[in-house]
Amino acid sequence: MPYTSLNPATNETLKTFTSWDSQRLTSALEQASDAQRTWAGTKFPERAERMNRVAMLLHERVNEYAALMAMEMGKPVREGRAEVEKCSLACDYYAVHAEHFMQLEPVQTDAGKSYVSYEPLGVVLGIMPWNFPFFQVIRFAAPGLMAGNACVLKHASNVPQCAQALEQLFLDAGFPSHLFTTLMIETAEVASAIASPFVHGVTLTGSEAAGRKVASHAGQHLKKCVLELGGSDAFIILKDADLDLAASFAVRSRFQNCGQSCIAAKRIIPVVEIADEFLTLFTKKAADLKMGDPMSETTQLGPMARLDLREDLQQQVVDSIAQGAEPVLGCKPVPGAGAFYPPSILYRVTAKTRAYNEELFGPVAAVIPAANEEEAIHIANDTRFGLGSSIWSRNSEHAEEVARQVQAGCSFINGMVRSDPRLPFGGIKSSGFGRELSYHGMREFVNIKTVWIR
Repeated sequence: MPYTSLNPATNETLKTFTSWDSQRLTSALEQASDAQRTWAGTKFPERAERMNRVAMLLHERVNEYAALMAMEMGKPVREGRAEVEKCSLACDYYAVHAEHFMQLEPVQTDAGKSYVSYEPLGVVLGIMPWNFPFFQVIRFAAPGLMAGNACVLKHASNVPQCAQALEQLFLDAGFPSHLFTTLMIETAEVASAIASPFVHGVTLTGSEAAGRKVASHAGQHLKKCVLELGGSDAFIILKDADLDLAASFAVRSRFQNCGQSCIAAKRIIPVVEIADEFLTLFTKKAADLKMGDPMSETTQLGPMARLDLREDLQQQVVDSIAQGAEPVLGCKPVPGAGAFYPPSILYRVTAKTRAYNEELFGPVAAVIPAANEEEAIHIANDTRFGLGSSIWSRNSEHAEEVARQVQAGCSFINGMVRSDPRLPFGGIKSSGFGRELSYHGMREFVNIKTVWIR
């Protein structure tokens, strides 16, 4: 079966690619393993030189890559440029800090000498989504390559041109052939890749369902895995919050990337005293977003990545309204070509609705008023997900106390949830396990080895 690159703004087929057969997959994985054994013997300054080159090329090609994302998955070009620049910063970060993160760690014991060493694991398979088609890849590849591993990429099937551009990026930066390889395989072949003796670890960013399958295959073959899965992040607004500021960031957090982000503010929870005032501000700011051609510099909201994703989202909205949610803004697909869906708001969402219990992966905000602060915390935790969260209050110390009661991999106070190379990123509960970024993420795919000398 072919890979198809489809423009979601026009439904135009851009390019098709032939999927690999099992023989080519096996050959690619063996070549990656061979390349890794040589790469593991390189010194950190040599690795850093190449990674700095990646960062420089990303910066130089920012417009090219932003346009590619706009064409393949509908990201507005100005958001695409920000994504590419963030990739560049992450590469620079690991080029500078990797040697320190991997240095020997002396430990005082009864031995004459004992320490912990951090050694490359081997070949890491990254199974990556389409929503941030460059950064999702860089955030596993930059630390992985700097640690001495090889990285093989199974990218989402609707962004094959982004996948191939990434492979060429690492080649152009001087990394050895086959050390970073894009696998042009179907989803059905992923299990074979995980089972391969040439693969030593697996990292997935994707849906909860995909995570369960990957974890099952990885467990069956005793392969280390890291999973960053879905999220239904709580955005709690306390009664003393700066409502205008909170509403502005709620719009950014919910509708960035057309709402197609695991860490978007999907459940917005104002306490009842300020709920109506907040809703008025939030609705006005959301309605002002400019939707249109993702190649336009003025567009703030492009199309969703695929028509089938829009159909799924609309069914969740229709069902939620039937279950008692109140449509305040949008909530209907845009007629005509393309997978456009307007900024939308559902109000008075309750536990009886799909919008409360499921992740809405698109530009629909679920606003859930809470009777008081205690109920806001309860609602925030009343989900099987646990990726990010944010709390808004003029009293940051009190907001910090609230944040410590919210079950999530991260909590941001008076700020939008986002990933940062300097901080670990990941979730709990059905949002997955393990961490990416910072030294925590780098050490997920290394051999943490004890050395004891009499």
